[in-house]
Amino acid sequence: MSSDTDVPLVGVLALQGAFEEHQACLEAAGCRTRQVRTVHDMKDLDGIVLPGGESTAMGLIGTSSVGSDGRNMWEALQEFTSQKPTWGTCAGMILLAEQCVGASAVIENGQALIGGMDILVCRNYFGSQVSSFEMATPPPPPLQSGDDNNSTKDNPPYPGVFIRAPAILSAGPSVEILGRVVATPCRQAAVVLEELEKKISNGEKVVQMKVLDALERKSSQEITYRVVVKEHSTTTLSEEEKKEVNLSDNNELRLELPGAADGSNAREVICAVKKDNLLCTAFHPELTNDYRWHEYFASMVRSSKSLTEMK
Repeated sequence: MSSDTDVPLVGVLALQGAFEEHQACLEAAGCRTRQVRTVHDMKDLDGIVLPGGESTAMGLIGTSSVGSDGRNMWEALQEFTSQKPTWGTCAGMILLAEQCVGASAVIENGQALIGGMDILVCRNYFGSQVSSFEMATPPPPPLQSGDDNNSTKDNPPYPGVFIRAPAILSAGPSVEILGRVVATPCRQAAVVLEELEKKISNGEKVVQMKVLDALERKSSQEITYRVVVKEHSTTTLSEEEKKEVNLSDNNELRLELPGAADGSNAREVICAVKKDNLLCTAFHPELTNDYRWHEYFASMVRSSKSLTEMK
């Protein structure tokens, strides 16, 4: 007979956002859950979910909340997410991104990120709150092998709920792309993309690193581009992989954006990715009655927990 400790314990970051909805879905997928508001709340967790909500607000709270060990929430999360299964949805995906672009009217110095996932995210790509919508998206992969809840049932498209959602513009070679959608950027995102494309066409460095938005508002009329360069490590890449990520002679990563479709500004963007223990989705699976993404993440947590217990 199994005990409670055999059931994975998954935390849900509860600084702001749809954390209660995630808890309900995770529990339906067979996990125990805990709301995480402090560094101490992360103790003994097998995995964590960073929910949708306001990424700017989460960043402000997370970087100012200091635990008894002297670390703030973001520092503790960076350590946790480097080791254990972590899933970021919508705003949570922004927080896990290594690179973020998009106009920020809230923080002059941009968005505080946790990082870890080698993706370039465009904030609010799909528009404002009133532009929220649902569309069919690719389903999650089959559950991790060996999971008790694995099955061979049909895997139809997933109902993706997009609320002020970001989009992934590009992903590094170590990132597994789990889903793409074709969508037109909102007016604000279109400005961001236009500025990026101008920089690329001029041969300028446009890769963002960790914390800053690409656009800084000086006034309602003037938008100034700010460039932050991240050197791309090539130590683990083969020659073929280097060509794939388009590295220049001086080992700087050259950014390539998704192209617009003929006759429109619609682009194919990435909406779901996975890298090792990290999972990201641009949409809100917690706002549906379809638990497949939560079941998939639960299988990641069970697999990780089993490996840890075997050591």
